[in-house]
Amino acid sequence: MLEVKQANYLSDFKIEIMFNTGEKKVVDLANSLVGSVFQPLKDLNVFKSFKINFNTIEWENGADFAPEYLYEVGKTVK
Repeated sequence: MLEVKQANYLSDFKIEIMFNTGEKKVVDLANSLVGSVFQPLKDLNVFKSFKINFNTIEWENGADFAPEYLYEVGKTVK
């Protein structure tokens, strides 16, 4: 089961994520903020306020992304 272990805000809508596989990826969520639950996250101050909850990142309004999605869209950090 894929899990987010660490997540650090970088810039714009980019987050650096460390997965339980040991892999680190940069995820750009700018084009993923579609739908009413993600609308508030278009405000960078809100976007930056994510926390790790269970196995993924989550925002105060309940918005989250499956860790598998974050892994898939992320670009590996070398």
